[in-house]
Amino acid sequence: MRFRLDAEQREFAHSLDAMVSAAGPTAAIRAWSAGDTGPGRALWARLAEAGVFALAVPEEHEGVGPLPVELAVTFRELGRHAVPGPLVETVAAAALLDRLGGAVAAAWLPGIASGKTVATLCMTSVDGAGGSPYALDAASADAVFVVDTDGDGCVLRLAESAGPVQPSSDPARRLARPVGGAVLARGAEVTAAAAHAAEVAALAVAAQALGVGRALLARTVEYVGGRRQFGVAVGSFQAVKHRLADTLIALEFAEPLLHAAALALAADSPDARRDVAAAKVSACEAAYAAARTALQSHGALGYTEELDLSLWIRKARALRTAWGTPSECRARVLAS
Repeated sequence: MRFRLDAEQREFAHSLDAMVSAAGPTAAIRAWSAGDTGPGRALWARLAEAGVFALAVPEEHEGVGPLPVELAVTFRELGRHAVPGPLVETVAAAALLDRLGGAVAAAWLPGIASGKTVATLCMTSVDGAGGSPYALDAASADAVFVVDTDGDGCVLRLAESAGPVQPSSDPARRLARPVGGAVLARGAEVTAAAAHAAEVAALAVAAQALGVGRALLARTVEYVGGRRQFGVAVGSFQAVKHRLADTLIALEFAEPLLHAAALALAADSPDARRDVAAAKVSACEAAYAAARTALQSHGALGYTEELDLSLWIRKARALRTAWGTPSECRARVLAS
């Protein structure tokens, strides 16, 4: 199996990195955390112009996908910049609607592909899929999709109300419990589509976490290389070097697992469920370790909310349990 990205995929990653860097994502993150979605929606529009959301939508609905490998590449870069918003949930909703097909897909997928429709998705009853009654950024979304049960099996609803915002370990992740809404579809087809959407979401979270971890490591290396104690750089201390090396190794080992999972999803492999779970737990645990290393290596500064580093540290913690906790993912790997 070939895990190396081709030239076009690498160039796409570089272009996304340059575009998001130029947009000033830190200001957008802080504004989003405060409830001002304007800068974040402007960045969302630029991502849509670059074709980010079209990667999850088939050509018949004005997309170019589904392309799991390209989605993994994309979300790694989005995680590197901690871009706010229901990015994962939007592509997961697109995957669900694509599998359902019919009128419901035709009604929503073109808008998702173009970026005009910001969607979010929560699942309360999908077995082993990291289900949660809370939807990410429901108050900021144009469509809030909910998968749950009504006594007759699995149903897909379009929520009528976002519900009150709940606190999160990451202030840029605004959670709400959606209520009400009309039933769009029900039955076994919803169950199967939701299971697939959960795999896409877990893959995107794994890629996002990997990007977050890479950013944390890079910022930490830069900091310890410049901070001096006893006349030498902190980064020259053996204990610090070992900690950074362990962080790098964990991230390096997670990356091929991410690529393997993306290829398995692209091939609709029966091993996709296992591979995605392995990628999710490896990437998220590596990012969480990178957050702990960054926090401790920055000393007292690492605990301050004013330091931009905190935006990545908090996101690493939240992504660790989003769309599958470490224990859930390990259980899925062992059960395969």
